[in-house]
Amino acid sequence: MNEPVYKYMKVGLIHFMAYPDTSKGEGPIAETIRKIVLDDYFNAIEITWIKDSGIRKKVRAMLDASHMTVAYGAQPRLITTGLNINDLNNDERQKAIASLKEGIDEAYEMGAKGFAFLSGKYLEDKKEDAFSVLVDSIKELCVYARKKGDIKIILEVFDHKVDKKSLIGPVSWAKRLAEEIAMEYDNFGLLVDLSHIPLIGETAEEAILPIKDYIVHAHLGNCVKKEGLSAYGDNHPRFGFPGGENDVEETAAFLKVLLDIGFLNLQNPPVVSFEVKPFEDEDPDIVIANAKRTLNEAWARI
Repeated sequence: MNEPVYKYMKVGLIHFMAYPDTSKGEGPIAETIRKIVLDDYFNAIEITWIKDSGIRKKVRAMLDASHMTVAYGAQPRLITTGLNINDLNNDERQKAIASLKEGIDEAYEMGAKGFAFLSGKYLEDKKEDAFSVLVDSIKELCVYARKKGDIKIILEVFDHKVDKKSLIGPVSWAKRLAEEIAMEYDNFGLLVDLSHIPLIGETAEEAILPIKDYIVHAHLGNCVKKEGLSAYGDNHPRFGFPGGENDVEETAAFLKVLLDIGFLNLQNPPVVSFEVKPFEDEDPDIVIANAKRTLNEAWARI
């Protein structure tokens, strides 16, 4: 592709993955967000919960001054706490919904345009019941968010059998869910993640084409699918990681499908964010530089 990538997408970075010490809403949040804000390669950033109100105020001021699009990832609110939005125990499910509603409030406070989360556990013998309560939970979140503004409620598609073992899940289930929610709510959409596609066992075309009308956000990342290898599972290692599934070629193929379906477009460029995480003692800033080089090379191949 000869045209700049920025004509077709807002290039983002998931702050809490690149700097995982911040994923529990604590740690060097303001300092590391400042690094991203100062890097003009990025015109979007994804943040998560920030427990300290003073730090939130400081970060909001930086984001307001940055001219960046902000998105909110609520995945850590569920993953780090074990909460499950499709828990068949209603008391436990309500705890998950309450946390996500707090997250929606915080997302509005931080000026975010989208609010993403994941479904709870996939259990083969309970999947229909879990699907039903997941639908109810998401509809409740859509209603809650709509009362406060125009933020988009976004479900990220995860693996269902390898690591996170989320209900959504295979593309057939993602399509079924999106169709049901979208019949009533126009503030809902899906997030597709390059790093999850090999774990689900789908190709980019298989994972994207059936749900093309519902995709509102995308992530770029890597994974290790072979058991016994370092960083096995949904750990988002850097591109080129030994035994990894995704590198320049796979990134280019993923972006090409997103371009072909019109998701990447000139009129309203969507956010496409790197989801990369340093492995063990790797330097986060080097991992981020790796990701930028990967996108540059992949875009040049389209």
